[in-house]
Amino acid sequence: MIQGEPINLEPESLRALVQVIIVAAGVYLILLRVARPRAFRILVGLMLMVALYLIAWAAQLTIFQYLLETLFGYGAIAALIIFQPELRSGLARFGRSHLVHEMEHLEESEVVSEIAEAVERLARANIGGIIVIERQVGLDEYVETGTRLEARVGADLLVTIFSPYGPLHDGAVLIAGDTVFGAGVILPLTQFPVADRALGTRHRAAIGVTEETDAIAIVVSEETSQISVAVRGDLDRDVDGQRLRLAIAAAVDKRDG
Repeated sequence: MIQGEPINLEPESLRALVQVIIVAAGVYLILLRVARPRAFRILVGLMLMVALYLIAWAAQLTIFQYLLETLFGYGAIAALIIFQPELRSGLARFGRSHLVHEMEHLEESEVVSEIAEAVERLARANIGGIIVIERQVGLDEYVETGTRLEARVGADLLVTIFSPYGPLHDGAVLIAGDTVFGAGVILPLTQFPVADRALGTRHRAAIGVTEETDAIAIVVSEETSQISVAVRGDLDRDVDGQRLRLAIAAAVDKRDG
């Protein structure tokens, strides 16, 4: 482009620019809603691509513009495939009616009581366990590492899952609303240094999953019988019954909020 020459503002060029920006913003907002941790990781790359397109548009590099437009189109399809588990979980949440929301709200106290009772029974019996409660960010990508279930939350069920020598006792249990939808699940360990080296795999997994999602994780130590709660990568140790119930209630109440 010759210095001083005005930028091409023809309607077709402007329409292409607007479409690219809308597609990029739309894809990112969808991923931000249903796959928040990984969406943040691709934000820098997405912004870089949009910046390159703006430069190509301003400099009238038509071939480069065409390549980037094609990449945006196929990139949106690729993102839908890559984030398919999270999208499925997100669409399931969006599809719930207000009546279902109200029914779930009425059952919150029962869900809190059942989970808290199970955790306290595990602690009294010196049985280790880790329970992860889903909030707004879906946990479907983790359930693939364990066994998918579809069972109503209950203290007896949770205690049975973590009973020694059971096939699922070593992994984590995933809960969404009033449903246990995964057991024996392997969670990512935190990659950051942990101050207390006495913390075992369950505690590190609880920290790791809450660093990547907005879930809360409850850990029962089989060595000390202490109950710990992890939120946003922070581990609160030796939690009593009242604090445990408050943490569970906050997670259940904000799951669809």
